[in-house]
Amino acid sequence: MHYRQVEPVIAYYSKEVRKMKVLVIGSGGREHALVWKIAQSPKVDQVFCAPGNAGIADLATCIPIDSEDIDELLGFAKKEAIDLTVVGPEGPLSRGIVDIFEKQGLKIFGASKKAAELESSKSFAKNLMNKYHIQTAEGRSFTHYEKAKAYLKKQQTPIVVKADGLAAGKGVMVCRTLDEALSALERIMIDLEFGEAGRKVVIEACLTGEEASFLAFTDGKTVLPLPTSQDHKRVYDRDEGPNTGGMGAYSPAPVIDSYLHQRIMDTVMIPTVRAMAQEGRPYKGVLYAGLMIDNDRIHVLEFNGRFGDPEAQPLMMRLKSDIVPIMEAAIDGRLHEFKLELDDRAAICVVMASGGYPGAYSKGLPIKGLSKVKKIKNVVVFHAGTTRQENTVVTHGGRVLGVTALGDTIKDAIISAYKAVSMISWEKVHYRHDIGYRAMKRLETPAHVGIVMGSDSDLPVMEEAAIILRKFGVSYEITIASAHRSPERAMFFASSASKRGMKVIIAGAGHAAHLAGVMAAHTTLPVIGVPIDSSCLQGLDSLLSTVQMPPGVPVATVSIGKSGGKNAGLLAVQILALSDIRLAAMLEAYKLELSQQVEEKARQIYQHF
Repeated sequence: MHYRQVEPVIAYYSKEVRKMKVLVIGSGGREHALVWKIAQSPKVDQVFCAPGNAGIADLATCIPIDSEDIDELLGFAKKEAIDLTVVGPEGPLSRGIVDIFEKQGLKIFGASKKAAELESSKSFAKNLMNKYHIQTAEGRSFTHYEKAKAYLKKQQTPIVVKADGLAAGKGVMVCRTLDEALSALERIMIDLEFGEAGRKVVIEACLTGEEASFLAFTDGKTVLPLPTSQDHKRVYDRDEGPNTGGMGAYSPAPVIDSYLHQRIMDTVMIPTVRAMAQEGRPYKGVLYAGLMIDNDRIHVLEFNGRFGDPEAQPLMMRLKSDIVPIMEAAIDGRLHEFKLELDDRAAICVVMASGGYPGAYSKGLPIKGLSKVKKIKNVVVFHAGTTRQENTVVTHGGRVLGVTALGDTIKDAIISAYKAVSMISWEKVHYRHDIGYRAMKRLETPAHVGIVMGSDSDLPVMEEAAIILRKFGVSYEITIASAHRSPERAMFFASSASKRGMKVIIAGAGHAAHLAGVMAAHTTLPVIGVPIDSSCLQGLDSLLSTVQMPPGVPVATVSIGKSGGKNAGLLAVQILALSDIRLAAMLEAYKLELSQQVEEKARQIYQHF
């Protein structure tokens, strides 16, 4: 299994190579974003989309073939000598379009029918995760209504009831009471509100935390991650109302830092690709994991076998690499040759929907203001449910437009996106006004602990402190400041820390290790020194330098190296817990967990001998 960090890639193309014809299947905002990105490729001459929409028609030739009419799509691809087909929605994937095209010698990007079952059957995904120890909510699947009903009555609420099959993102119901859960079960299994998708249900525990989306390209071996993102499923502000296909998204998602990013790769993405290979279902295409993040705990809510919608819109805006050779490499098993080049800016997508969505809604309503928005820099309006009537773009679906903007910060992107939204209108249009609110809340929360290191080479040690702080949900800021090379920076960090909301400083340095002392001299906050084992004396010099502070300049000192980093984080939590009953309770549970681990090891040794 290969893992590549996100870095630039440069590809060169011969002018003599015949340019490609690409067919994109689908008609939503995701497909518009893919067409928009594919059309930028120097390898591509012509883009077709089946069936497409009014916005896609500005970039590609739209073909009036339904996205699930595989025979017609196959005939078109053969007749036009399509070089690459890209599948947008889940329906054709679940029906085996990739297998059918490949048997005819056609190159197609997407998951095979057996691999797509990771999305098309929630019970299959649940069994796979349980078998290969990929963290997910506890749950059971049922094909008989009465058995599912009896099981529900014995469970605690809130609880989640899911239609097992594909339900356009609407088949998952978080139920706060038993009555809500029984009603959801009846809607799925008796009323068949989601059709055949409801012949089987999955009932599982309700997880708490913050949701995030994690997407990656894969060729069945290499996993190449896209930037993090977050979707907004509920139809109304403050996450109220029923689930939808998605009312907006943004990237990056601050809930996932570099530490969690690596853990998601190591515990979710790579193990899942390996598991699918072991099951004889090699996974190629895009793997989407919907995650629940609770401090340092990661659970998989669901897998999708394609780009998310609306996550694809901000992700395509941020992806600077040519997407076509990446897709070809995923098909051919050469993804290890590639890295991704990304735009450092943030992106946000606000979905504008028809009145009544996700319930009944009207079609054919004229849309005003689209031409005005085209003049705004770094804003793209991706069409989802639109069509043309004569020369007018009109509504043709529940989710109509995805107004997507880039900005230097998430706040800047939000301002740009909503400025564009305010210029577009049609009768009974509605949209959420708080897309990106979780990111803003997280970014505006002051750091309670400052982690400072003398050099970037100290990061492996100081990350241990960050890991502990994340485990307890303590906000932190991490930076570099040298007592010798940048003393002004070190002094400013320490002297301004209290005003910025910090309550503890953790300082790590090697060799002379004066950093903690400099910090302590310029603040009244408690300072914890971490000696770094970076010298030939294996950290003893930095330990002594950190311990021997002059009277009146106290520094708490922990052990050398990574264990010191971990203990520094824990000591910072203990200091904060003196005035925080939530942290105090978490510390009690943590100590009990450590004790139970020792007891379990003792029991295992006793049984062995």
